[in-house]
Amino acid sequence: MSELIVIRQNAKSTRRQLLVTASAVALLGAVCAAGRASAESGSGGPTVWIELGGQLSKSNDKEEAFSPPIMADRAPGLSPSEPFEKLPRYSVDETGKIAFEPSADGWLFSASVRFGRSNSNRDVNQGTHPKPFIEYVPSGTQTARIAFYPVASKFAETIVHNSEQHLIVDFQVGKDVGLGMFGGRGTSAVNLGVRYAQFRSSSNIVLNSDPDWHFTYKYLPNGIVLLHQAFHTNRANLEAERSFHGIGPSLSWNGSAPFIGNPQDGELSFDGGLNGAVLFGRQRVNVHHQSSGQYRPLEPGANAGPFYLTHPPTPVNRTRSHSVTVPNFGVSAGLSYRMENFKLSAGYRADFFFGAMDGGIDARKTYDRNFYGPFAAVSIGIGG
Repeated sequence: MSELIVIRQNAKSTRRQLLVTASAVALLGAVCAAGRASAESGSGGPTVWIELGGQLSKSNDKEEAFSPPIMADRAPGLSPSEPFEKLPRYSVDETGKIAFEPSADGWLFSASVRFGRSNSNRDVNQGTHPKPFIEYVPSGTQTARIAFYPVASKFAETIVHNSEQHLIVDFQVGKDVGLGMFGGRGTSAVNLGVRYAQFRSSSNIVLNSDPDWHFTYKYLPNGIVLLHQAFHTNRANLEAERSFHGIGPSLSWNGSAPFIGNPQDGELSFDGGLNGAVLFGRQRVNVHHQSSGQYRPLEPGANAGPFYLTHPPTPVNRTRSHSVTVPNFGVSAGLSYRMENFKLSAGYRADFFFGAMDGGIDARKTYDRNFYGPFAAVSIGIGG
């Protein structure tokens, strides 16, 4: 087992090193080529643009709800656990991009990265608040008031910790085919390249409940009351690790249309983009879940009765791995303000990865991974 762990850790480390090395080489090549182009041309706009930004991403990521049979019964008024098990709805993504145009012929080279993560923690307690059972017992010429307090209550508890992270890397080569549109200042670039995407999620869910606690009582001929408080202790838990890694060809279009001002004094432009890719990769899932129940017949005069198992506590383990092809489509729109070698951009961007994750528990079920929301970025031009 330890050897297997070491092999997996080494494989993950190797992938990270390859990704970092490829990114570093691309960025270094971009800077060097831009420097040579700047030295050769000696005029014109910046040959390198360095962009840093962020995006507030909303997602509708889904996974199969953890709903074991032992948790099917709920006291009236108590909500089921499924709505509380959902993955995080928002993440704050960090983005970076370097793009350069080595000459005036319109060829463009770029490398970009986007990383985001999110966490959600919920501890939802729902329960009833039973009142004590009151009995009035004759005592001589008076009546004694005796209170029998509940030893349990009907309740449902849902404890959830979910986390998600995603990494998207692009390397692209394109050409401006704007053909002098918008007075020679507009751009319309078609790009070919490679996209790499990595998604990970983990879930830890604990469910506790007692669906049927209640007082039962019976009066004996001598006036004595017999009380009975039977209750269940049900518990279920799930631990799941899911991932997708994929790489494949990409095609995109980016356009910019100035409508006010000029680059020297300040210029506003409308920006838009479309992108598509086909990613070839692998889904992996490791799931463990277990449920158990105990019945406690608390009899009169006894502190606790015996426990009886009502559900086998045998753990269930599932490990799956599948090769998949994931279509990817994205769109963006926004505005940018540019003054010489400085540019500020803002807008809305969406990316859809269809069937990227295996979100099933005991059997494979594919779900999309989507990211959409407002973004903002600052760019600095170098050279020219």
